[in-house]
Amino acid sequence: MSKVFTDARSALFDLRDGATILAGGFGLCGIPEECIFAIRDLGVRSLTIVSNNAGTTDHGLVHLLKTGQIRKMVSSYVGENEIFERQMLAGDLEVELLPQGTLAERIRAGGAGIPAFYTPTGEGTVVAEGKEVREFEGRRYVMERAIRGDFAIIYAHRGDRLGNLVYRKTARNFNPLMAMAGRITVAEVEHLVEPGQLDPDEVHTPAIFVQRIFECQKPTKYVERRTFRGEAS
Repeated sequence: MSKVFTDARSALFDLRDGATILAGGFGLCGIPEECIFAIRDLGVRSLTIVSNNAGTTDHGLVHLLKTGQIRKMVSSYVGENEIFERQMLAGDLEVELLPQGTLAERIRAGGAGIPAFYTPTGEGTVVAEGKEVREFEGRRYVMERAIRGDFAIIYAHRGDRLGNLVYRKTARNFNPLMAMAGRITVAEVEHLVEPGQLDPDEVHTPAIFVQRIFECQKPTKYVERRTFRGEAS
């Protein structure tokens, strides 16, 4: 059975209200934007989105916030997105904020089949409220449960028709973890190639973790925050 779809919308044909979606990328780097637009156009609602952040005020997951399709965000960072911040402070959006490393490890654990783990991060803070805390060798640890998703939407530089993926530089952030932890992983790739065209030693995500793949129609490369080198004194 072929994993290749013509576009994002066809690859997400069975997405339903109330789904939990893992969204790869960091800021605007490596985000599956065509998948995000497809979710918006499908009109599904009451979504739980797990992502390091929600893009910026103009790009990324903000398109789903604007339409009110997201019920809950599980993230580590709110900055750069005024709509995310405004909805959270107004109580219109349920938000679970996590330390970035804890978020990454919860997703990794989900992909590895580990139901929970203990970490010292967040112990003694609001992060630990309502969670089991145990002591190991004189230090207190918070139990964190693994995260899995009904769908994972990820972005890769290259992928073959079997689903093997190669990421490019910082676009690799969170995408490999999300790919492992999704029940159905949809890969949005810049270049779709034939099996055998990827060097096996360069593959970051093996095909076993990818159920659906499509080639971007219009890849975008947004810059979140431009900085310029000052003139030498």
